[in-house]
Amino acid sequence: MSDLEEDVVLSDVEGDEEVRQEGVGDDEKVKVCPLTPETISQGLSLLCRTGNGLGHAFIRLDLKDNGLNDITAISNYIHIRFLDISNNHLTDLSPLASLTQLLWLKVDNNAVACFKEQPFAKLSYLQWLSMVGNQLTDVDGLNCPSLENLNLTGNGIQKMNGLQGVCFANLVTLELRGNQLDTTDGLNLPNLQHLYLAQNVIKRLEGLQRLKRLTTLHLRENQLDTLEGLSSNLKCLQYLNVRGNVILDQKALKPLNHVSKSLKALVLSENPLVETADYRVSVLILLPQLERLDKDPVSREEKAEALERIKELKEEEIPGL
Repeated sequence: MSDLEEDVVLSDVEGDEEVRQEGVGDDEKVKVCPLTPETISQGLSLLCRTGNGLGHAFIRLDLKDNGLNDITAISNYIHIRFLDISNNHLTDLSPLASLTQLLWLKVDNNAVACFKEQPFAKLSYLQWLSMVGNQLTDVDGLNCPSLENLNLTGNGIQKMNGLQGVCFANLVTLELRGNQLDTTDGLNLPNLQHLYLAQNVIKRLEGLQRLKRLTTLHLRENQLDTLEGLSSNLKCLQYLNVRGNVILDQKALKPLNHVSKSLKALVLSENPLVETADYRVSVLILLPQLERLDKDPVSREEKAEALERIKELKEEEIPGL
């Protein structure tokens, strides 16, 4: 696998990630220029057979850090499959419309403000798209039927309306860290497995019942004071991170009952709740199948103590015992 293919922005599942954006300092002179054939020739690599098998062409193009504000010249390079145009000054991606063989596209740290009138609907084979650190405020207009991985970290997105299964039937991983979302509502992605929403301003868990195949839900550093909104439809959920929210007491954790059969790892650190007595045991009473709480595995002694406490609580509910 090429370096370009491996350069994927991943979230730390233990919750230690931060939104990082590269850019030019205010005191540095910004070099802005259009794309030239000479610049393209310097960035081409990975010679492969063309789609019809009758010729050869370079399918990888690296144009990052070139001060580009215009990529019109790229439209003739129709065989490109892997393209990195990060760290430029681009607002218009329309020249990519002719690159119909694209599989992998990285547009991090540019100035794209919206998806409308952009060429994504024509990129029918695109499977991986990263637009970290642009100026997006919504996702309206994005349509990528083959997309499997979408990273929109570090924009100004306020709503997720438009992310529907009809347009994203194959989407497995969605990253929206470091945006301005105040709710989880707006997603209708029945095949989604990994959802990263850290460092937003989320106050409400809504619409999660539509994410039936979700295995990872990352909500670090939001403003949740309850887990109300977790659904019994989340039958595949194994990892939940709500580190650094404002969860105060055990009552706020009761909705965990909905995912108690599937959940294996839970991160609650940096919430006020963790300062209470018997914090870990109280969580295990709700989630007796849990394998890891915060960064520590659940011990046999903790499981035994929780099971004993569950037994006592059941006996207290039966009159005469």
